[in-house]
Amino acid sequence: MLSKAQKTFRPLTLMTVRALHKSALDVVERPAPEETVTSSFGRFIQGVQPYHLTPTVLRRSKRMVLDSLGVSLVGSNTEVFELALQHCQHMYARDDVSSVYGREGTRLSPTLAAFVNGVAAHSMDFDDTWHPATHPSGAVLPALLAISDMMPGNGKPSGLELLVAFNVGIEVQGRLMRFSSEARNIPKRFHPPTVVGTMGSAAASARLLSLDRTQCSHALAIAASLSGAPMANAATQSKPFHIGNAARLGLEAALLASRGLEASPLVLDAVPGVAGFSAFYEDYAPRSLVSPDEEVPRFLLEEQDMGFKRFPAHLGMHWVADAAAKVHETLVGLTGGTVPPHLVQDILLRVPPSKYINRPFPESEHQARHSFQFNACTALLDGEVTVQSFSDAALSRPDLHALLSRVRVEHPADNRANFDCMYAEVEVTLMTGDVLKGRCDTFYGHWRNPLSDDSLRKKFRNNASTVLSPAKVEGLIAVVEDLERLEDCKPLLNQIQ
Repeated sequence: MLSKAQKTFRPLTLMTVRALHKSALDVVERPAPEETVTSSFGRFIQGVQPYHLTPTVLRRSKRMVLDSLGVSLVGSNTEVFELALQHCQHMYARDDVSSVYGREGTRLSPTLAAFVNGVAAHSMDFDDTWHPATHPSGAVLPALLAISDMMPGNGKPSGLELLVAFNVGIEVQGRLMRFSSEARNIPKRFHPPTVVGTMGSAAASARLLSLDRTQCSHALAIAASLSGAPMANAATQSKPFHIGNAARLGLEAALLASRGLEASPLVLDAVPGVAGFSAFYEDYAPRSLVSPDEEVPRFLLEEQDMGFKRFPAHLGMHWVADAAAKVHETLVGLTGGTVPPHLVQDILLRVPPSKYINRPFPESEHQARHSFQFNACTALLDGEVTVQSFSDAALSRPDLHALLSRVRVEHPADNRANFDCMYAEVEVTLMTGDVLKGRCDTFYGHWRNPLSDDSLRKKFRNNASTVLSPAKVEGLIAVVEDLERLEDCKPLLNQIQ
């Protein structure tokens, strides 16, 4: 005799994926329980409408999509991306559904495509950053593109539907982090995208899959059980897997919720004796989200812009590189065009305290991307830090190592490990006794000083052109800039390979 679960199970097919939540369990949706923080998130995910996205939110989120695609495409050239792709191709049965960045003709199952594309997004630490600190786009966009590929040809989501789901995923990440003061500082215990990124991916996926509000809440609760990664793997090849797993597991959580899997209805609430999301942040103090039915939601992206990186390294490196570049200008004026290391007696960096980005002698590109010392000395030598600064040849330069050996680090009491208020000072003492100083309080690309549209497009072109033809590069720019007016996402999906 068949069990109830056997009777009600439905296979997941392309034609049923959007309506799966209605047929996976042959039950009538239960009456709404008393309002909780968790249920308010479910209601918000389901209830946001396209007209809630203001022109500012639309513009900023489209810039995020363009930047994320660009850094992911250049990231598809990296060794760690190739390792992840080979693993998925060789260890799992092929399921030719969802496309892979920069690999024309290569397709994987939706969750694995979300995974490898998420790895690409963070493979060079080049992806966008917000405050409190997380990498929001790379955890969300790969999942949404994988879902869009899942949909039948005549059922692809529109560009506006994609943007609504994208903004839902970004908003959920931002709200959860703002419920904790601890989250505002440079992380010490776990990498935030592995927690809030997974939740954001689940929320965005649930929205694009058209789940009901209860299942949206369950998707978040399931995602919470799939979240977390320690900071010990920062500055290693495993760190990009954090974003890949966030995209993949959030999508997995939404798909499981669509089948009827249930989880804690209080996962986002602060309930004594219930270790929900507070297991990640001890000072977690949540609040319910406003109902889109009752009040027009004000998205956090309306209030705070996104930070876009000019070079592929940990966000903190951008302060110290800009400060060092100012000293470089003075040194070049004194020396007539070069920076001979033998003229430098001492280099003092005044930066916030953070062990995992205090690396005096990095031995790999991943360590170099997380080294105050490396990025300061590179900018002192070259006047800038670029993609090429992390090549093996650049890492092994004798002049660079000569400067690294002269670096000291101080942590002034007023320089907090907080991306919204930190600063960097670089003080270089020459053999002549002269002291040169540079300081950066807000680098170009920070959310307080965002990249212009021209700068963002230039960055995208430089990144995407390493993989795509010039026609596809320009085509992607045009598609993203007109995304909210696309009837379906096929033009976007067709351009990323």
